Amino acid sequence: MEVIEAIKTRRSIRHYKPDPLDDKALETIMEAARHAPSWANTQCWRFIVVRDSSIKAELADSLAKVVKKSDGTVYNPAFEAIIQAPVVIVACAKLHQSGYRYDGTPATDKNEWHMYDVALAMQNLALAAHALGLGTVHIGALDAEKAAEILEVPDGYCVVAMTPLGFPEREGKAPPRKDPSEIIFHDKFGH
Repeated sequence: MEVIEAIKTRRSIRHYKPDPLDDKALETIMEAARHAPSWANTQCWRFIVVRDSSIKAELADSLAKVVKKSDGTVYNPAFEAIIQAPVVIVACAKLHQSGYRYDGTPATDKNEWHMYDVALAMQNLALAAHALGLGTVHIGALDAEKAAEILEVPDGYCVVAMTPLGFPEREGKAPPRKDPSEIIFHDKFGH
């Protein structure tokens, strides 16, 4: 699959088949994540590959409740995906490295540059998975401290996001995209 095709056809997948994921596919996907660009090549990301069903259940419980159902219950639509998928990948970041000068002072007013670096790696991961016929959904609405505690993430690191990884149970739907005139300007904002 060509990269532009992968970008245009990748979808967020929230329903997975129980089929196991082979180690070769996982290795290919993680290699793609590892090759993402990062601030000063700091590669601040760390990935935890979770296959244990009890740990996945605990991670599902760490998700923020973001959607209200018609019956009034509040839930996260990614909950079932975390449970169903054979693998969950949790992306962590080393703090105070990306976006900082060599003397430890911030090099930008965006003091959480690790978020950008991890997002780049997660995008590589998602595109590689899609190219191999696998699905992902980027999950950031979670209690990161609770997830870090579950996964025994040490001080100096934080949980940023996670994604289930597996074979899609059904095809994802293409959401509408904004017209280029709404989001692309020339020379100055709004032009």
